Amino acid sequence: MAAFLVFPSYLPLGSQILATILFALSADLVLGYAGIVTLGHAAFFGTGAYTSGILAVNGWGEPISGLLAGALAAAVIGVVSGFLVLRTSGLTLLMQTLVVATLLHEAANRASSITGGDDGLQGMQMWPIFGVFRFDLFGRTAYIYCLVVLFLCWWLARRIVHSPFGRSLTGIRENVLRMHAIGAPVMRRRLVIYTISAALAGLAGGLIAQTTAFVGLGFLSLDRSGTVLIMLIIGGVGRLYGAFIGVPLYMIAQDRFSEVAPVYWYFWIGLLMVLVVVFARGGIFGLVGRLRR
Repeated sequence: MAAFLVFPSYLPLGSQILATILFALSADLVLGYAGIVTLGHAAFFGTGAYTSGILAVNGWGEPISGLLAGALAAAVIGVVSGFLVLRTSGLTLLMQTLVVATLLHEAANRASSITGGDDGLQGMQMWPIFGVFRFDLFGRTAYIYCLVVLFLCWWLARRIVHSPFGRSLTGIRENVLRMHAIGAPVMRRRLVIYTISAALAGLAGGLIAQTTAFVGLGFLSLDRSGTVLIMLIIGGVGRLYGAFIGVPLYMIAQDRFSEVAPVYWYFWIGLLMVLVVVFARGGIFGLVGRLRR
């Protein structure tokens, strides 16, 4: 919230950071707590973005219902794909998640009359939130909107991971065979958290679509799935707050590095990753915890 007062000219970037934090938080639920390694989380992000965007382009620009529709569509994709991919493990599971994202990417590309194809989905007209708060050019409404949605989703995620259900997910991550042995419904619980994670990713995609008024094929790309994992590793996987550190650090570093070296900025991001892996095991959040102890 302090950024709203301290950096008023950076509110559009701040809105994207908040939405991306939500995306990383959704990925952390499956990766950090359930131990489900995925390279296709952008499938749900893009589904939520395209759903919200298509509704807005076709005359329904009400933000909250459009956002919920995006989350619902992503959850449907999550439960259907999860029912198939979660029956596998290891490298097979990793590739299956990548296949799901690739299939959706190609479907969006083929359905260019609906999605805009390579040109992207443009011309979205968002209505005022509750009929009162208009999306302004300075990004004030968008920033508060993203902040409120992120807070509600963080509260939900916190309740989940600290519940008995969340504790069982940690047990599945640590020793799935033992959880099977004590009679825990492993498949069902993995599918539930996978679907919840998909819905939160859909919310994040919907936020980006509504606040930027654009959706492109990049929303479903492998690059986006890989980038969110990098953000989590920088912040700290399986700590719930790692996304709040990794995402701003990555996006601000990207903004600064791209100004200094527009062509080779990814080199510096890679160097930052190496330093984190070597000197900050468990990410920045893990390093801070060790220093406090």
